[in-house]
Amino acid sequence: MAKHVSSWDKSKKQDQTSTIASEATKKKKANVIEVEGIVLETLPDAKFKIKLDNGQEILGHVSGKMRMYLIKVLPGDRVIMEMTPYDLTKGRITKRC
Repeated sequence: MAKHVSSWDKSKKQDQTSTIASEATKKKKANVIEVEGIVLETLPDAKFKIKLDNGQEILGHVSGKMRMYLIKVLPGDRVIMEMTPYDLTKGRITKRC
């Protein structure tokens, strides 16, 4: 005997899968270190030299969402960066303050 699956059951299943995917994304970002800094200079290929609040200078690039929404970063801007614990000399600019 075949069981009838309503459209409500299908949409509920889709919601559950999207929730699982978003939770996996949040877990992925748990390994990230967020720091603030000031952009010192613009380099070729959309890279920037950034001086962190602790005095260290690192290399950063603009994140995809900032690039997609055409958010410009200029020398002198305060930015928030994400760095992985594996390489503390490079980072991703996620927000302009």
